[in-house]
Amino acid sequence: MLGGATSVVVFLLVVVGIGLTGINVVREYERVVILRLGRLVGTRGPGLVYVIPGIERKYAVDLRTITMDVAPQDVITRDNVSVKVSAVLYFRVVEPSRAIVDVENFVYATSQLAQTTLRSVCGQAHLDELLAEREKFNERLQEILDASTAPWGIKVMLVEIKNIDLPAEMQRAMARQAEAERIRRARVINAEGEFQAAARLGEAAEVMEKQEVAIHLRVLQTLAQVGTEKNHTVIVPVPIDLLRSLLASSTSPAKT
Repeated sequence: MLGGATSVVVFLLVVVGIGLTGINVVREYERVVILRLGRLVGTRGPGLVYVIPGIERKYAVDLRTITMDVAPQDVITRDNVSVKVSAVLYFRVVEPSRAIVDVENFVYATSQLAQTTLRSVCGQAHLDELLAEREKFNERLQEILDASTAPWGIKVMLVEIKNIDLPAEMQRAMARQAEAERIRRARVINAEGEFQAAARLGEAAEVMEKQEVAIHLRVLQTLAQVGTEKNHTVIVPVPIDLLRSLLASSTSPAKT
């Protein structure tokens, strides 16, 4: 009699212990996908969730945004330049049941899809476009990945190209090109300055030609500038008109 009662108590304790193992606490940023005897029941959480032991099985899914580094990929651009391109991917699960049922490992699948998409998109561009228009390629990558992962219940928030590693010989060639471009711009600016200066001098000459007083004032200004310096030799410019008058007077016959 006592043995039978003890067996019942032990059985009840075991049943209660097994029953208590089904109690789960789901965090605010988590959801649990429930499969009952292999069939999808639904999603539960957050808060206190009970899973029937032995009958139901739970799969916890984190709903927070996941940051994933896309490994550097060897890419041959449209103009046949070999580069290594890496990126970073931000995505989150919006439908936990689809992320568990429709794909085996949604994180691994998203990573592989991001790598292949990065190679495909960057391989369709020229190197100059890839370096100068990153925003355009970021948006294109985001659109393609978001459309491809939507059936898995995943939303791609953002894709950013991190690094574009060029071969050493390409870096040297680009450095030479940049230096040549800077020299060309300097020469163009210098030529523009000389052209403007010549134009201004021509305008000044036209004004002085019409005003003889301006020529004499310019001569006096030049003498004043020369006088302020410690020079052993001073060259005094003489107006052409004055020389002509002197020569004319010297060559004319003397009056008796």
